[in-house]
Amino acid sequence: MQIIAHRGYWLSEQEKNTPAAFIRALKYGFGIELDLRDMNGLLVISHDIPTYGAMKAQEFIDLYRIMPISSTMAFNIKSDGLYALIKDLIFKSGITNYFVFDMSIPDTKKYLLENIPVFTRLSEYETPVFFDQSSGVWLDAFESQWYEEIVIKNLLSKEKRVAVVSPELHRRPHLELWQFLKANNFHLNNLISLCTDFPLEAREYFNA
Repeated sequence: MQIIAHRGYWLSEQEKNTPAAFIRALKYGFGIELDLRDMNGLLVISHDIPTYGAMKAQEFIDLYRIMPISSTMAFNIKSDGLYALIKDLIFKSGITNYFVFDMSIPDTKKYLLENIPVFTRLSEYETPVFFDQSSGVWLDAFESQWYEEIVIKNLLSKEKRVAVVSPELHRRPHLELWQFLKANNFHLNNLISLCTDFPLEAREYFNA
């Protein structure tokens, strides 16, 4: 199982989606989830509507080139109409292990037509769209862990990668889900990743 650091490996709330968090994640070899938007015609990294001083996406690529890793980069697309910019950015970056997710339906079609790896969403509120064409599934749980072992096994049987959202992203305790993943040996499957705010703790837990 790969560990994906949610908005980088940050040590304080202020470090989310910042160079410090990304550098730390890259040094530890974690995958990274980051949020992409546009501002004044440029791609920037920001979960919310960007303001002056938002980190440019190119700055992340420059860091990655200094510390290239094979772990998964998860690009959370927060704005529509960015696929041409994102395609150009990713293809020039040299990143080969990545996926995009969270786009609108019309934009998702464009990413798929460009052969950019897409993860479709599955949660207690969402049914996957473009499932057959998608490279994987972003498995989310907003209110509680609604899914059981068979849900993940069914996705794996269809040769889909599965990115599991750890509960602390929704301000819930995470240990029960981690225990579930480990008890079912999902942590031994390379098709599964865990997106977490606690990447180092997760690595230590699943390697123990």
